[in-house]
Amino acid sequence: MNTFLKQTKAKNQYFVSILSVSIVSALCLFTRDFLDYKVTGYLLLVVVSLLAIFLEIFPVLIAAILSALVLDFLFIKPYYTLHINNTADLLLLLLFFVIALINAVLTYKIRKAEQIAQVKEARLSTMKLYNILLDSLSHELRTPIATIMGGVGTLQGKSVNLTEDNKTKLLSEMEKASLRLNHQVENLLNMSRLESGYIQPKFDWCDVNELVYNVIDNLSEELAFHKVMVRKNDYLPLFKLDYGLTEQMIYNIIYNASQYTPKGASIEIMIEYKPEVDFEYHEEVQMTCNITIADDGNGFETSEIPKVFDKFYRVNDSKTGGTGLGLSIVKGFAEAQHGTVTLANREEGGAIFKMSFPAQVMHLKEISNE
Repeated sequence: MNTFLKQTKAKNQYFVSILSVSIVSALCLFTRDFLDYKVTGYLLLVVVSLLAIFLEIFPVLIAAILSALVLDFLFIKPYYTLHINNTADLLLLLLFFVIALINAVLTYKIRKAEQIAQVKEARLSTMKLYNILLDSLSHELRTPIATIMGGVGTLQGKSVNLTEDNKTKLLSEMEKASLRLNHQVENLLNMSRLESGYIQPKFDWCDVNELVYNVIDNLSEELAFHKVMVRKNDYLPLFKLDYGLTEQMIYNIIYNASQYTPKGASIEIMIEYKPEVDFEYHEEVQMTCNITIADDGNGFETSEIPKVFDKFYRVNDSKTGGTGLGLSIVKGFAEAQHGTVTLANREEGGAIFKMSFPAQVMHLKEISNE
């Protein structure tokens, strides 16, 4: 199958090469009596140069040879013959042919050199990204694994006598390490799903208010020294969203806020919906679910804001490590649900993330009627 595709592509390139020279020659033929043939030669050189940018070398060489033959046969007197009476015209034709060939080969080689340079640059960039990832994982995964292994070893050790209180604390530390490890593995798996295009949202009716409180409950340890506030409309309908993707987005942003803001900082989550109304028929035609997460921490450097959603990107002077995947996953999951996520610094200090999703809604009265 691949061989057939390559052959088809090669045939198409030869066709494009011959067709391009033929079209330019036909157009120049109408002006043959008014323009010097040297002008036609320049135009054909331009065509060969352009073809060399996009095509392989052999179709380009065919174009160069065909251009020289067409120039001789149609534009150098006597017409419709390959014979040339004038020595100067013969030299000019040979010069045209040599220049066309050299131009085609050089342009092709330059293009190939640029492609090789781009591949090398992409490889270096990929290696740099994966080195960053491995450096992050060496800390982010090794630390919880070491905690779990150390705890298991302590519990299994017969020479160590632990009180019930110490056992409870040790198990609590192992649980936190397990959750941290699970969070990092989930981020890696989610990024793999995003890159493979495997993400297929499963839309269902979600109580966003309940979803937010579930996330806060799961992050109770991380948020122990933060002030968390949830603000919402007095009435919230059910939204048709992917529960798992939306939960992971909110989790990642709140988790980041808990890690990158000082103790005692406030984290505010706001849930609201805005109906778009067709004023002609006085009907709601679409609903937008907005989830805003703001903190009063140090915010972001202005130069960093466009980069924070990039894969593996970590803010400068980051003390908490991290793989740099959390916010890139947030962006990917938002786009998978046809939504958006933005980041800005608050005027009063801190950062504010805004997630917006176009979503169907179901009002509670509709459920009671059913």
